[in-house]
Amino acid sequence: MKKEIKLPRPVETYIRAINARDADAFQSNFAHDAVVKDVGREIRGIAAIKEWADHEIFAVNVRLEVIEVVERDGQTIVTVKIDGTFDRTGLPNPLLMDHYFKIAGGTIAALTCQLTESN
Repeated sequence: MKKEIKLPRPVETYIRAINARDADAFQSNFAHDAVVKDVGREIRGIAAIKEWADHEIFAVNVRLEVIEVVERDGQTIVTVKIDGTFDRTGLPNPLLMDHYFKIAGGTIAALTCQLTESN
């Protein structure tokens, strides 16, 4: 049986905020100078992250289901199944993505999102 890894609070808040459609909780979870890399795009700073999340997450009703959590190289890596009202053209089904979180000072300093290798 796998040992359950407890999510760092900012990661737990990230997932809960998305699923609750709470954009304020989502945004307050990131460092002011955080960097998000989302499938080849780089989003820098809290204002740009807010704009990205409003369009890419909240506008299309994204929901995350945690599949696996591992700690590696100072990062928390969360594999999630993603659902929502976004265009699924060309996307695998189910849509699994790995979220690589770097936490600093109790906030998300960096986040990289990419398709899970097994897709």
